[in-house]
Amino acid sequence: MSHDYTSLFIDGRWIAPHSTDVNTVINATTEEAMGRTPLGDAADVDAAVAAARRAFDDGRWSDLTPGERADVLGRFADELEKRAGLIAETVTAENGMPITLSAGANGLSGASLLRYNAGLIRSLPLEEVRPGFLPGEILVRREPLGVVAALVPWNYPQALAMMKVAPALAAGCTVVLKPALETALDANIMAEAAAAAGLPAGVLNVVPGGVEAGEALVAHPGVDKVSFTGSTATGRIIGATAGRLLRPVTLELGGKSAAVILEDADIDTAVADLARVSFPNNGQTCTANTRVLAPAHRYTEVLDAITDMARSMTVGDPLDPATAIGPVVSARQRERIEGYITTGRGEGARLTTGGGRPAGLDRGWFLQPTVFGDASNDMVIAREEIFGPVIAVIPFRDEDEAVALANDSEYGLAGSVWTADTERGTALARRIRTGTVGINGYRMDNAAPFGGYKASGLGRENGVEGLLAYFQVKSVLLPTA
Repeated sequence: MSHDYTSLFIDGRWIAPHSTDVNTVINATTEEAMGRTPLGDAADVDAAVAAARRAFDDGRWSDLTPGERADVLGRFADELEKRAGLIAETVTAENGMPITLSAGANGLSGASLLRYNAGLIRSLPLEEVRPGFLPGEILVRREPLGVVAALVPWNYPQALAMMKVAPALAAGCTVVLKPALETALDANIMAEAAAAAGLPAGVLNVVPGGVEAGEALVAHPGVDKVSFTGSTATGRIIGATAGRLLRPVTLELGGKSAAVILEDADIDTAVADLARVSFPNNGQTCTANTRVLAPAHRYTEVLDAITDMARSMTVGDPLDPATAIGPVVSARQRERIEGYITTGRGEGARLTTGGGRPAGLDRGWFLQPTVFGDASNDMVIAREEIFGPVIAVIPFRDEDEAVALANDSEYGLAGSVWTADTERGTALARRIRTGTVGINGYRMDNAAPFGGYKASGLGRENGVEGLLAYFQVKSVLLPTA
C-alpha cells in the first residue's frame, strides 16, 4: 500500500504547496515508508484559511438552508462509505490499530457522524421568539460561528476529525483541518470524498503540518473557533492563545480513567469486556480505563483474571482479524511507554504480565499488553497518561474509597462501573467526576455528549451539544406594540 500526495486540498482543488518540505508516513508494522504528503507551513495555512473565509463570507455554504447542507453531508457520507475499506486499512497501517476496530472507528465513523449531524440540523430550530422580561418579544437566532480550525491527533484520525467537521459543516461553518503527520494519508482520502460529494470550494480544506502550521492556524486572525483533540500539555497552550484572542475553543484532552469493579460484579464477564475498555487501540486511546479499581477482598481474584486476559491477547499484524494488540504508532511512542514500565517497576508495583517486546516480532513497534499489580493511586503509572497497553490494578476497601480514588486524578474524561446492580452502578457513576461513565462496558455514541472535567478539557463534542458549539447566539429585540 503506497499513497503519495504532492498537493494540498485547498479551495476545492489540489494545489501546489508553498512549502517544499515533505512528510513521510511510516507503516507502524513494517517500519517502512507507506506514503508522502507535503508538510504544510504558515503560508499554506494562510491559503487554506483565506479559502475557508471566502466560502463562509460569500454565503455559498452558510446561506444554504439546513436541509440543503444536510443533503450535501449525506452525499459526503456516501462517498466516505465507498472508501471505508481503504480508509480502515490505511489507518491500521499508519498507527497500528487492529483492523477489527479500525473498520468501524475509521472506516464507518465518518459517514455515521455526518448522517447524525445532518439529521440534527434538519430538526434544530435556528430561531425562536420568546417573551421578554420587559414588555415586548425577543427573537433568538443561532448563526454559524464562521471559520473553524480543527486540529486532530493520530490515534482515531477519522472519527476525531469528523467529530469536529460534521457538526461544523452542519451548522454552516467552514473548516481548515490539520491532521497529525502520522496519519496524514487518510485525511487526504477524506478530502477526496469531500470533492466527489460536491462540497463547495473552500468549505473543507486539509493541511497536514507540524508545530509551525498548528501555531499559525490556532492564532490566525481569519479563524473564528478552534477545536482541538490531543494532549493536555498542548491543549493548555492552545487554550492560552484562544483566551488571549477571545476565541471560542473546544479542547478534548488527556485521560487516566478508572474502571471500578464492585464486589457483586461477575469477574469473568467484566474482565473479558475490560480487554476492549482498558486496551483499545493498543492502549492508544484517551478514554482507556487504565486504572482498574478492585475490591480488596477480591483483589487477587481480579488481578489474576486481568493478568490471564492480558496474557491471552494476540499480539501481531493489525491487518489480521485475529489480532487484538498491534504495534504502537512510532518508535518514540514505544520508548515513551517503556519508560513508564521501568518507572512502575522502580515504584514497587508488581509486573504480573508483559513489560517487554514480544518475541518473534522484530519489525514494527510492538509491545506486550502489560499489567501491574500491587499498585497505588499515588504512583506515576496511576497518575500520568501512558497512552499504551499498560494498566495498573489498585485495591479499594468500600464504595466511598473507590469514588475517592477514581476522582483523585487531574483528569476526568471517562470511566466505567462494573456491577450486577445497574441502579447501584448508576448511582456510583453520578459521583465520579468524569465526562462519561459506562455501566458494565464503555462505548462512544454519536448522541452522547463527550468531553472532560478538569485537565481533560473544555466543551463537549457529539450529541446536540456538539452541534450547538458551532453556533453564535444573537438576540433581536422586537419592537413593542
